[in-house]
Amino acid sequence: MQVPLRPAWLALAEHARSIKHRHLRDLFAADPGRFERFSLSQDRILLDYSKQRLDLHTMGLLRQLAEQAGWRNWIERMRAGEPINHTEGRPVRHVDLRAGNAAPAEVKDVLSRMAAFCEQIHDGRWRGFSGERITDVVNIGIGGSDLGPRMAVHALAAFEQLDLNVHFVSNLDSADLASTLTRLNPRSTLFVIASKTFTTLETMANANTARNWILASTGDKGAIARHFVAASTNLVATAEFGIAPENVFEFWDWVGGRFSLWSAIGLPIALAIGYRNFEQLLAGAHAMDAHFFSAPADTNLPLTLALVALWNTNFLDAHSHGVFPYSHSLALLPSHLQQLEMESNGKRANRDGLAVDYPTNPILWGEAGTNGQHSFFQLLHQGSALVACDFIALGKSDFPLPGHHSGLLASCLAQSSALAFGQTVEEARAAGIPEHLLAFRRFPGNQPSTTLVLPELTPFTLGQLIALYEHKVFCLGVLWNLNSFDQWGVELGKQLTGKLAPCIRDDAPSDALDASTRGLIKHLRQFRT
Repeated sequence: MQVPLRPAWLALAEHARSIKHRHLRDLFAADPGRFERFSLSQDRILLDYSKQRLDLHTMGLLRQLAEQAGWRNWIERMRAGEPINHTEGRPVRHVDLRAGNAAPAEVKDVLSRMAAFCEQIHDGRWRGFSGERITDVVNIGIGGSDLGPRMAVHALAAFEQLDLNVHFVSNLDSADLASTLTRLNPRSTLFVIASKTFTTLETMANANTARNWILASTGDKGAIARHFVAASTNLVATAEFGIAPENVFEFWDWVGGRFSLWSAIGLPIALAIGYRNFEQLLAGAHAMDAHFFSAPADTNLPLTLALVALWNTNFLDAHSHGVFPYSHSLALLPSHLQQLEMESNGKRANRDGLAVDYPTNPILWGEAGTNGQHSFFQLLHQGSALVACDFIALGKSDFPLPGHHSGLLASCLAQSSALAFGQTVEEARAAGIPEHLLAFRRFPGNQPSTTLVLPELTPFTLGQLIALYEHKVFCLGVLWNLNSFDQWGVELGKQLTGKLAPCIRDDAPSDALDASTRGLIKHLRQFRT
């Protein structure tokens, strides 16, 4: 057990025994200035963590833990290009993608080519095989090549180019691609194939089907170059597919998939909202980078988020974390954060290869408010599990309609307040609840939450928000002594898929497989045509 041997960890464990049963009602009653003491503001972003079950002593010990874990040193190692992704021997340099004038030359070159390409699409110079301008773009990818760009395009719908529709296909299930193609015209559709290696099973299956769809309309393989571009490093494979070399946008092995929307993987974002707005997305992330790299521990937003998450996970035993954006535009943010956090820190071996015996990343889930209030919030209010929550709200609506936004904000604040303070039997009785219903109208409260408020949702503030959570993940990896940048569990699933697919097609024997898998394959073969 490596991390708990640090003195601050042991002190936190002792401290938790005395504070973990204190109610948020008592913490607020004891400190009228609690909001001011436990909220931070940076560049118009407000982070209120006063509804977390902690006090000043807790935060002092947590910051001591960060110092003992060497969080500043790890930042410098990352920025210096050391291979801190040590199991793959790779540096971690996604912050270089949004470094502006300080970005490496190769990054600037790709961004420049992306800008020129977007301009060709938007002004109509790029035409399909029949001479029609492009009206629809389909991004074909999976994982980090889909979740981040899909989320950002949905989030920034208020900034979309009105004459261009951007779609996303990721699932190997043919229903995903087929239902998309039925709505499109092959003469005016462009595909972006997002795959670093250009070998990903799901992506290439969908890409080849899309290629056949174009060929069925034209019969000319030369037309492929007018309807396909790629974000990839495999120039041989993209050329064999029919994509012109100048239409392959490179990114690098020091960019992890879940950190890649700032790279060429973000091409569909730039197409959807325009390249100048994409630059603002990068600028917002860069602004959060500058804050994270320079701010002291007691005012550092990403570090504070990480310390609170560690406190809830390791000392209050909250093994589930809900993210609730009160913004329909941010509805896909929880899905992106699921990959970002659980793929990064869902690990049981520390950096030294030793098994940990302390909880690492909690299960992350969520949905946009107010929908969640009418489904799973019942469990949060009166269930038996401790669930830590993030609420995300916008100061101004990106799609303002009279009477909507104030009600949305009221719902957000009401839920975080009700989760924190609940309702006692005495309060229910005073409200006129009959005696026989009092047990059912009691809400224990004491569910911890953090509220993030963005002034508005723009490309710049979205960049800040995503980078905030990226750096939170980095800090948690340091605190838990994990490599946050590999994902060997994902690789195992890919290997097994490659072995099982021929068995399902009846092209390979299944004798060596376990009895359950053999039985399932035998059952499924009867449905093959």
